[in-house]
Amino acid sequence: MTDIQQIPLKTIKGADASLADYAGQVVLVVNVASKCGLTPQYEGLEQLYRDYKDKGLVVTGFPANDFGAQEPGTNDEIVTFCTTNFGVDFPMFEKIVVSGPDKHPLYAALTSAQPDAHGDGAAFRENLIGYGITPNPEPEVLWNFEKFLIAKDGAVAARFAPTITPDDPALVSAIEAELAK
Repeated sequence: MTDIQQIPLKTIKGADASLADYAGQVVLVVNVASKCGLTPQYEGLEQLYRDYKDKGLVVTGFPANDFGAQEPGTNDEIVTFCTTNFGVDFPMFEKIVVSGPDKHPLYAALTSAQPDAHGDGAAFRENLIGYGITPNPEPEVLWNFEKFLIAKDGAVAARFAPTITPDDPALVSAIEAELAK
């Protein structure tokens, strides 16, 4: 197993966990938020999980309040929001920090392993600037709903910009390619 799989995590209910719990499966790691313009991606993430979980995909949500204070809720409030509004059944983890000096070790490992995101991050970065927001420098996570694809062996296979939706052909084909290995 790789180091990334050994990083200690907590589920949103407070239980000890790690990505090693999903060894041998393909894992999509997504930093999520409840009050973001991209929040409707929860629906697509849940659909992706339902469509591919029996083939070995696990979607994992990591709530973060790093961007525009768009995840102000407690872990319990986040669970209620996700299940009530989007029927989320994929594994959720406790709220963490995904960028900056206090970022969780998981996100330090993810961004180090895959510093470049697929998709139009540059256009999204320009939009943020247009709204008066100073985006994080690369390789930091740009915004909510950035996606990291973890291969069955625990290697970080790909990274996708926040604007890459769960049904985007580039993401779906990357998942299918990893599942086929």
